[in-house]
Amino acid sequence: MNQKADIERIKCLILGSGPAGYTAAIYAARANLAPVIYEGLMPGGQLTTTTEIDNFPGYPQGVNGIALMEDLRSQALRFEADIRPGFATDVDLSQRPFRVTIDGLKSVEADTLIVATGATAKYLGLDSEQQYRGQGVSACATCDGFFYRGQDVAVVGGGDTAAEEATYLATLCKKVYLVVRRHELRASKAMQEKVLSTPNIEVLWGHQTREVLGDASGVNGVLLVSDRGEERRVDVTGFFVAIGHQPNTDFLEGQLELDEAGYLSTFDGTSKTSVAGVFAAGDVQDPHYRQAITAAASGCRAALDAERYLMLCD
Repeated sequence: MNQKADIERIKCLILGSGPAGYTAAIYAARANLAPVIYEGLMPGGQLTTTTEIDNFPGYPQGVNGIALMEDLRSQALRFEADIRPGFATDVDLSQRPFRVTIDGLKSVEADTLIVATGATAKYLGLDSEQQYRGQGVSACATCDGFFYRGQDVAVVGGGDTAAEEATYLATLCKKVYLVVRRHELRASKAMQEKVLSTPNIEVLWGHQTREVLGDASGVNGVLLVSDRGEERRVDVTGFFVAIGHQPNTDFLEGQLELDEAGYLSTFDGTSKTSVAGVFAAGDVQDPHYRQAITAAASGCRAALDAERYLMLCD
């Protein structure tokens, strides 16, 4: 039997779930593209690690991150999107149909491909940090800062992301401690000036986090150590890690154009990548906004771009 004949052919293949992947599936399914979506290593994406979301339209009382992802997933299923477990381990985009390997075992072919594999927040690697994720530990001030209004919080990092998170939180919180490993900020000059001129931001130079402290109700402090070996406890209810994100694009290296940080490059204000017929959506191509609503919007855009591409090819 011809081996190629045994390989499944898919009109629209979506890699990754979360707001971008599920929204792309909704739009692609409604356009009769019979989309197949492989949910990836974390079905539902980063929002499944978030407790309450207050800034997604349509939920006036807020919504749990897991519940929001279940709603989007259910909506995609309603339009008969084929949602499967598994993640892409290898791709061959040298010709159409594209060849994608799932879980290192199964190969499928796709006429169009939407990459929505997201980005993973970098953490410090502390056991206590993981223990309190979603209970005071966060990697997104814009997402979770609202819950710490009038409270004291800490931000870890020294680049633009940390500076932006700290200044944003300073508009909501009583006090913001910016924990910087070095004795200087790596942020842009403008952001440095903004941090240093904000009265309720205190920069703790030359400090690293030894442990996140808390109890059954969540985070209540952080134990720091200076570069002189001196320990210090800071009482906070929120601990924000702002040391960057890693886009989930390792399996695409050499196949698609990436920027210097590893994010997928898109062109002409669309979801189009460097290979015709391959589209990108969500945080995998967005180092700036990284919001659920912008990810969902880009998923819509990718599905519409895929539909138009197929119409021109047929």
